[in-house]
Amino acid sequence: MRALVSVSDKTGLVPFVKGLAAAGYEIVSTGGTKRALDEAGIQTTGIEQVTGFPEILGGRVKTLHPLVHGGILARRDREDDMATLKEKGITPVDLVCVNLYPFKQTIEQDGVALADAVEQIDIGGPSMIRAAAKNYRDVTVVVDQADYARVLEAIKNGGTDLALRGDLAAKAFRHTASYDAVIAGYLTKQLGQTPAKTLTLTYDKQEDLRYGENSHQQATLYKEALPTTSFSLLAAKQLHGKQLSYNNIKDADAAMRAIREFSAPTVVAMKHMNPCGIGTADKLETAWDRAYEADSVSIFGGVIALNRPVDRATAEKMHQIFLEIIIAPAFDDDALAILEKKKNLRLLQVDFSEPTKPAKEEVSVMGGLLVQDEDVLEEKASDWQVATEAKPSAAQLEALMFAWKAVKHVKSNAIVVANGERTLGVGAGQPNRIDSLKIAVKHAGEASQGAVMASDAFFPFDDCVKYAAEHGITAIVQPGGSIRDQESIDAANAAGIAMVFTGVRHFRH
Repeated sequence: MRALVSVSDKTGLVPFVKGLAAAGYEIVSTGGTKRALDEAGIQTTGIEQVTGFPEILGGRVKTLHPLVHGGILARRDREDDMATLKEKGITPVDLVCVNLYPFKQTIEQDGVALADAVEQIDIGGPSMIRAAAKNYRDVTVVVDQADYARVLEAIKNGGTDLALRGDLAAKAFRHTASYDAVIAGYLTKQLGQTPAKTLTLTYDKQEDLRYGENSHQQATLYKEALPTTSFSLLAAKQLHGKQLSYNNIKDADAAMRAIREFSAPTVVAMKHMNPCGIGTADKLETAWDRAYEADSVSIFGGVIALNRPVDRATAEKMHQIFLEIIIAPAFDDDALAILEKKKNLRLLQVDFSEPTKPAKEEVSVMGGLLVQDEDVLEEKASDWQVATEAKPSAAQLEALMFAWKAVKHVKSNAIVVANGERTLGVGAGQPNRIDSLKIAVKHAGEASQGAVMASDAFFPFDDCVKYAAEHGITAIVQPGGSIRDQESIDAANAAGIAMVFTGVRHFRH
């Protein structure tokens, strides 16, 4: 029996190969792997002894040879294949243990030159893996150190069976596919054009979840093979609490998307993918008070994101109600001690230091995938167009900007009624805009008097402006762009409302 062993990551290598040698395998190896095995006292055969040809081109070519691949690909149940091996003097290879050049680890380093990255693209390794996986009926392929023990156990008990070899083959093809996807993504970014005709994505399994959106649905969490930001739920450090659920993850991600909009101390309370309250202030405790006051009913069981370290005073107030998750850049020791009293409360520490970078986001649809840029457009009130006779005051503009940042994170159709300190009412996800407005105004109650309003898209009719006027709204921000904009402008003028057009909409479906 012959095993071909050539690995970049040598973790667990020596015990595994000792086990193979003890089971009677001849060990064929290359380069640094052979040196490591020789140093461990394991007898090996160099690849050049098999091929009769030395490594060339600085190691770029060493295993790409018929005497190697013939031994891997020969079908043991085919007389013609086996006759060819005998005629050409080729020894069958029964086990291939290969892991690949560290391309991913190389490009994760700062300042890596393209030429250096290219040199870490493995050619011979994937070829051997794919050949062995293709011929899994006869050959065992091992690409993951986690499989060393079970392969040795199987060999000790008479040899790997077809089920094990098939499982390892499928893993091998996933391994090479992921490896190639990372390379394709890197080279497309460095050299190619986007959007590419084909999209190659790869993700690494983070964990199995207890269940999905509902208890009868299975779910698994995957993370990017090459994380693009440290401001991510998957990069968070969980300090306390039980495992996150599928819905927890969705809500926490939505809360993080919303909180990054604000620079002043701010608290976002997220519930079922919609902010039920956002508060901002000079102090975090006050921001919490305002977020809580925005909707003290819906915040129960909510996900909270804060953009400042959690202090004792804020923690004491959050501790008083049931919350699912609290996300913050840090927790003071005394604040952590208070919040940890609740066994199941998840506490997540996230790196807020990294500035927002434009990125792509993918959303699955049946049979495919939608890909778009994240909605991280930086906007300034000075770029807005005042459409009405009444001009917003400086205080109103500040409140309008706050409401505009909030409304982009509310499911469409979206309306937010707010002042400069907090959301007063949120209307989300209704089939028509006027119903969203009615919900927002109902939540705001008397607080709508003198408040401002944001709409994520234009008004197709003047009904929203008229309803807002009836309930005391004094200023409105909306994208504009409807063929009936003038009707809304006229209604605002008649009510003395200031209305500005942003020229940008923020649908969130």
